Amino acid sequence: MRKIVILIQNNTLFFSYRKSGPIREDLMNTNIISDSELVFTDDYIKENKKLVLPFLEELCDMNHIDTLTIQNNELAIFITELFTKIKINKIKIKKQENITYTLCEKLLKMKYLREVDCYSIPEFMLELLDNHHIKVTTHSEIFYLSSFMSQNGLTDYSKIYYTKSIKIYNQLTDEDQEDFIAFLKINKYLKIISLMKFEKKDIEFILENLKRYHFKNIYLELHENITQESDYLYLKQLNKKYAKSHLEIGLFYSEEYLKDNLMKQIMINTLKLCAIIITCFIVGMISYVSIDNYFAMQEVSAIQENVKETMQNTDDIELPENEDDSLVIKNKYIAALLSINKDVVGYLKVNNTNVDYPVVISNDNKYYLNKNLYGEEDKNGWIYMDFRNSDKYLNDNTIIYGHNMYYSGVMFGTLHRVLNSSWYNNEENLNIQFDTMYESMTWRIYSIYTIPKTSDYLKVTFKTNEEKQEYINMTKNRSIKDFQVEVTTDDKLLTLSTCTGDNDRLVIHAKLNANTEEQDPNLIDNELP
Repeated sequence: MRKIVILIQNNTLFFSYRKSGPIREDLMNTNIISDSELVFTDDYIKENKKLVLPFLEELCDMNHIDTLTIQNNELAIFITELFTKIKINKIKIKKQENITYTLCEKLLKMKYLREVDCYSIPEFMLELLDNHHIKVTTHSEIFYLSSFMSQNGLTDYSKIYYTKSIKIYNQLTDEDQEDFIAFLKINKYLKIISLMKFEKKDIEFILENLKRYHFKNIYLELHENITQESDYLYLKQLNKKYAKSHLEIGLFYSEEYLKDNLMKQIMINTLKLCAIIITCFIVGMISYVSIDNYFAMQEVSAIQENVKETMQNTDDIELPENEDDSLVIKNKYIAALLSINKDVVGYLKVNNTNVDYPVVISNDNKYYLNKNLYGEEDKNGWIYMDFRNSDKYLNDNTIIYGHNMYYSGVMFGTLHRVLNSSWYNNEENLNIQFDTMYESMTWRIYSIYTIPKTSDYLKVTFKTNEEKQEYINMTKNRSIKDFQVEVTTDDKLLTLSTCTGDNDRLVIHAKLNANTEEQDPNLIDNELP
């Protein structure tokens, strides 16, 4: 039995666990609705739902409650069941932890929910909530994946739904088990599970949950040599136990057959050795890539923390001298970043992606392909502007590049989301924020497409209006959707470009919104956007 504290503040109910304190016994007390703090046990709420539900509904109605702030995932799973039909628009999870699929299911059942604020969430759950028109705000730039999800490439909802075979390389952790259950709840096509290690607890966990979620005709391949007779008997008993559920465990190599067939034993031993070498190589490569991506994310996160801290300290910065008196530095938060790197020329943010970075420029388009914001060697590179663009004035077309670091999600690694209909049909995603020291600017997307490698869209200036109109028509005709945005030869353009696949490019074109302010020497904006 645990005590749950309910605090009322403005339009929000705060829920948390308390180790000690009074427990309300009488919900019918007429003064309880005006109290600022209520305390109940979880057992009391479970046993008196018919009394608690109308009380909570009346409490929310009288105090105009539309937001719940909950201590952690565990409490949120319990509390959200009480608000499935109450008009709650937003939920905040305070603890710095990854949203679980069990909680995600509960959130989807809340009829009026439109926004979730949390520390982090797996990408496939983000996609699922987005498809149900629930906006998610996270406070971590890294999409966490368990080893099970990562090693099987289960990064989005469709992959989880259609996957026919999975591999389990190591003993399942608590996070792996939780994600395995989430996988079973979503998947409809699973046929083969390959286990690289003989772990009794894992085998029993897998079989029990396959049975629990009504999977049939699943074959478990065990890829580790079984030499003990007791282990053979154990597997035989399991096969017998789950035969009615059409679940079967099989050895990938038959040791009994090897003993009876010497020549075949030599062949299979050779094949086994090759398989072990290949498996070790694959596992090693996967481990190397996973570790490498993890450190890449950590390094970029550390740089971004420094960036955010620097942008907030604008009081004592030295502003660069302008040769052109007509230019006034309006965005000191960008000017502050010059203390980190003199090549900083702006700041780019694309909604509902991880793209939230300073933009740099060099004297060519190669330097920042393998250098980070500190100028250090880094395979992630950085987000940079085409060297032909001006760092002070807007050209006809401003071009910004970045690596597609798909597995780590840094740089333009999450820009592929723009190809999803759930992303580009969300109105708020279609405005890109790209600021310079001299202007705060929003840009309206008018074209999104992928194309085999070409340079015909990488034009910075146009000699004539006719040439620019041809460019506008070309980029519009390539778009995956007509965004109904009027673009004229008078408009300033913004182009984002990154790799996708082996030899293709993902391209986004936007035009400068008409309401962007012109330079005003009397207006200096020192605030962050």
